[in-house]
Amino acid sequence: MNNQVVIIGAGLSGLRAASLLTEQGIDCRILEARDRIGGRTLSASVPNRPDLGRFDLGPTWFWPQYEKSIAELVSRLNLDTFEQYTEGAMVSERSLNGPPQRLILAEGAMEKSMRFRGGVQSLIGAIEKTLPSNTVELGKRVTAIRLDQTGAITIDTKLANGKKEEVSASAIILALPPRIVAQHIEFSPSLPPDVMTDLLNKPTWMAGQAKVVAVYDRPFWRDAGLSGFATSWVGPLQEIHDASPSQGPGALFGFFGMQASMRQELGEDGLKEIIIAQLVRLFGPDAKNVRSILYKDWSRDVETTVEDDLVPLRDFPVYGKPPKAGIWEGKILFAGTETSPQFGGHLEGAIRSAEQAVLSITK
Repeated sequence: MNNQVVIIGAGLSGLRAASLLTEQGIDCRILEARDRIGGRTLSASVPNRPDLGRFDLGPTWFWPQYEKSIAELVSRLNLDTFEQYTEGAMVSERSLNGPPQRLILAEGAMEKSMRFRGGVQSLIGAIEKTLPSNTVELGKRVTAIRLDQTGAITIDTKLANGKKEEVSASAIILALPPRIVAQHIEFSPSLPPDVMTDLLNKPTWMAGQAKVVAVYDRPFWRDAGLSGFATSWVGPLQEIHDASPSQGPGALFGFFGMQASMRQELGEDGLKEIIIAQLVRLFGPDAKNVRSILYKDWSRDVETTVEDDLVPLRDFPVYGKPPKAGIWEGKILFAGTETSPQFGGHLEGAIRSAEQAVLSITK
């Protein structure tokens, strides 16, 4: 197959699809609206202190005992991983009227999960290295996709400098959140109504969430026999875990229990103040000695989130492939964690969906 496949989105799914196509000698290029690769995978360093390591502000874990595709890929790329720290007691905060409870979980209560040395961005970087140079084109936002009567596909893009560019393709892999596809890209002819309905009804994983990482000189809570795992009915963080690198500094990361509108009302500085106060309640006065707080609100990321995603998820969404695309069938293929039937919302889902999309092109 000599014609060019165009992948829209340079997240984990898009990059994996490109690496699989490249292995089979199929020309491809990736168009990415952001100025970086990785999509919702984001590993950040403390400003002016890269020596402290990188901390995940997007997905963190994978479970190799269940998730075979990512386990095989990690092995093939020879990436360093380590087990999530869970030794010691957890802390549970049910109200402000009394001290948090210290609880010892039964052995095996928490599933073994793995993390990447250097953050999940190390996986992203390793996949990118398998691609020919210039495969990924940053700052190219896809605005429209057109299919003419001869079956030729034309993609309209808008560049970061405001210029426009047309790209031709034999097939397209849409490695974007489904709602972004439905609301930000115009299709001519239009996608079938049932496909559009399906895309709009798939909530974007993490879109309404924000993540915070508090970095310390060392994981002091371990000295007190704490695992770093905490839950709270008070907030602002609803769930907290040890985010320390395998060696060196300590870190705690948390997911918010408050809605996006409240986070925006408080502002980043206001949030940081009440986050530190909560960490002190849960882990003691040493939690005041924070070296840095890293924060990412995915609800404010226009390449991730649409307005419908601001409604908090109450249940795990039912993900999976969209219906057949009518005249577009075989011309566009969907990838991304929201299109994985079994592992939606996981890194494994992003990888498996890429594998399925490439299989559909090459079979």
